[in-house]
Amino acid sequence: MAASKQPSAAKKKAAPRRVKSQHTLCIDVGGTHVKSGIVAPDGTMQPDHARVATPHPCSPEMLIEIIETLTKPLGHFDRISIGFPGAVRRGIILTAPNLSDPAHDGSEWHAIDLAGALHHRLKRPARLANDAEIQGLGAITGIGLETVITLGTGMGFAMFTDGIPAPHLELGQHNAHKNKSYDHYVGHAVLEKIGPKKWRKHVDRVIAQLRVLTNFDILYIGGGNARLIEAAPTPDIKLIANETGITGGVRLWDGIAHST
Repeated sequence: MAASKQPSAAKKKAAPRRVKSQHTLCIDVGGTHVKSGIVAPDGTMQPDHARVATPHPCSPEMLIEIIETLTKPLGHFDRISIGFPGAVRRGIILTAPNLSDPAHDGSEWHAIDLAGALHHRLKRPARLANDAEIQGLGAITGIGLETVITLGTGMGFAMFTDGIPAPHLELGQHNAHKNKSYDHYVGHAVLEKIGPKKWRKHVDRVIAQLRVLTNFDILYIGGGNARLIEAAPTPDIKLIANETGITGGVRLWDGIAHST
């Protein structure tokens, strides 16, 4: 009897191709500091990260130089995510209220392709979105209507429906109370002027207004001054770490936020 033939090596099932892990340089541009760190594919930030004070005013050219300087001591990365404090549409900056030179009326930031400039300078693909949106990407569950506010130099805002970001609203520039914008009502300048106790009452009023305006399922509160809120007042409000403004940058490459 003839021996049974063994399958040739050519007919064996090919091993699945391994997809290279992507390490992301995540940059959080704030009115007070510019922060950067490299985030692994699982969303954890590597120990080496850097930050520097944001100059005022800050031009696009100045910011690009700052980011390049912050990047030099960090390790290898494959792509770049930028969270920016202003209105962003399809990756292009429209406004930068906390960075602009008042003498220029913000025109120096209008229609700036910061992601494209960093791609050219750092030789890596780059994406950009509003900073509150990126912080939200690092925190949301992806279920229901979830909103995010960031409390820092001003107030950032983002909103998501089942994990999909809504078109960006510059709520920080909208009227909040007695002709004061949200930026001027709960921003850092008023915190220094009236103190944490009265400032927290301002934040409570903002939360009440957002509840009526959006009927959120969950409101996340982040940003540098969120540390002054001792505890979430209700179960549908969650305090989130400031680091989510960096680690959320990985999800910008999932495709869910790039089109806003």
